[in-house]
Amino acid sequence: MSRVFNFSAGPSALPEAVLLQAQREMLDWNGSGMSVMEMSHRGKEFMGIAAEFKANLIALMQIPANYKVLFLQGGATGQFSFIPQNILGAKTKACYVNTGAWSTKAIKAAKSYCDVEIAATSEASNFTEIPAVDTWKLDSEAAYLHYTSNETIHGVEFQEIPDTQGIPLVADMSSNILSRAIDVSKYGIIYAGTQKNMGPSGVTVVIVREDLLGAVDPKLPEVFNYAKQANSDSMLNTPASYNWYLVGLVMQWLQDQGGVAAIEQRNIAQANRLYAAIDASSLYSNPVNIAHRSRMNIPFVLNDASLDKEFLANANKTGLIGLKGHRAVGGMRASIYNAMTDAGVDALIEFMATFEKNH
Repeated sequence: MSRVFNFSAGPSALPEAVLLQAQREMLDWNGSGMSVMEMSHRGKEFMGIAAEFKANLIALMQIPANYKVLFLQGGATGQFSFIPQNILGAKTKACYVNTGAWSTKAIKAAKSYCDVEIAATSEASNFTEIPAVDTWKLDSEAAYLHYTSNETIHGVEFQEIPDTQGIPLVADMSSNILSRAIDVSKYGIIYAGTQKNMGPSGVTVVIVREDLLGAVDPKLPEVFNYAKQANSDSMLNTPASYNWYLVGLVMQWLQDQGGVAAIEQRNIAQANRLYAAIDASSLYSNPVNIAHRSRMNIPFVLNDASLDKEFLANANKTGLIGLKGHRAVGGMRASIYNAMTDAGVDALIEFMATFEKNH
């Protein structure tokens, strides 16, 4: 059986080398005589896996020593509620930037815990651009400023880290973490689900600056309390241990690719080729402001929507899956996360050209 090229927005494709290693180690990890999913999370074998996984993430992202790295559950969606409960302290306000569907969801959740001030929004443009940072309205009394660094549904991505004027910066990086080099020291909190660039679903990475710990709502359950999880190495409860192992394999794979700087260059090249093909076409178009186009999630529409079903059916037959756009925006979407190969992008471009020629 030949493998397809998977353009799904998440859970997304995993590197084939990672899947093959997991397959080899399924019944017997490193001579232990058991699968990782059978190990005690307190045993020396798994503790070694966890330590290596964490060390590789710290090295890949160059995370400073004054940050805690947590591996939690509940997805990024859970963090929409847990973040205000962890860091508001005595403050009652937080600023949010609304650039798409996931920002909107984060804002809705936060309103249950604090007064949300919208620092900027691109809703008027149907989320096809990012408001200029110098137009943002920031409140110095806010506990933090939240933004979504890449919107998977609308296909917009921040190309630079915004200046928060001293307000702790909180970023949902679920769909572009480890895809580009960033300066972690500019953030108060970075959080991400792992099911796009880091591995399978089931693990949520939270990187939190130490000075933000301890301002937690006392009613928050311990398993969602960053300070308590930091003190327990993210093991207050039994973790998603096999998923930790798989994410760890992806971290090692990224190291083998040359790290984040190398994978970023490949991501740029792949995105540029696909955008160039769309822009040169008379059948396809991308609605996003060129300066704010995502490298990870590339939405496009056909100028004749009656061709959508045929396009998707033919793509599936060709082994190109996951191209249907989100129901909120329609059209198509190609998600080209770190595991996407050059061959996959080139196959999509070739298919699109052939489809256009035939129509």
